[in-house]
Amino acid sequence: MGLRLLCVTAHPDDECFAFGGALALAAERGVETSVICLTDGQAGSYRGSASSPQELGELRRAEFAASCKILGVHHHELLDFQDGQLEFANLSEMAAKLVERIRRIRPHAIITFGGDGGLNTHADHTVASAATTAAFHWAGSPKRYPALGDLYQPQRLYYLTYNFFVDGRPRHIPAPWTLTLDIRSVFLCKQDAMRAHTSQTPLMERARPIFEQHGQEEHYALAASIVPQPATQSTDMFEGVTE
Repeated sequence: MGLRLLCVTAHPDDECFAFGGALALAAERGVETSVICLTDGQAGSYRGSASSPQELGELRRAEFAASCKILGVHHHELLDFQDGQLEFANLSEMAAKLVERIRRIRPHAIITFGGDGGLNTHADHTVASAATTAAFHWAGSPKRYPALGDLYQPQRLYYLTYNFFVDGRPRHIPAPWTLTLDIRSVFLCKQDAMRAHTSQTPLMERARPIFEQHGQEEHYALAASIVPQPATQSTDMFEGVTE
């Protein structure tokens, strides 16, 4: 059936700003990619032409779909958790929704944020990491949500991490990376996907210097593996993964 990759994000635009290189590389390789986004981004600081939170949510849903198409994502879905409020959501409910989808999609590897919350130390990113981590471990457990589909255990869990800090922002505490992806071959694709988020154009302009300096690589930390192993450096997300 081929390899499958699942990316779990908090907001529309995370899929390209944060994970666009990994998703585009995987699609180019023939990997079946899926993205689950927990919110529709209604609380975003940049609102484009939207005149209400609901209108912004609809706008960002459309932008998310367009971005995923550019990145070659096979399946994408927005859940209905409240943007900017994930830290107050029911973690068990969030994990259950992810467990059900993991058991249905059956990904070999999952990518999401680390506990640091990313470059902007966003609480939603930290909660997305926590819920995804729980779901990664619970999807294969007969003790967790037995009614939510057949058990399935993904082989790898990766956290997005960084090898730099952003001047003028509170410093995050990044996980040491174990995986470096050279995304030069898909960098233009990642940029095109970012441009699909027209409501977030001011953010893209602010981030332009960061991507010009650091945008040729994405770094990930291997957070869990079904095979006990020492931490080593890799350039292939699916190295050692069996289909």
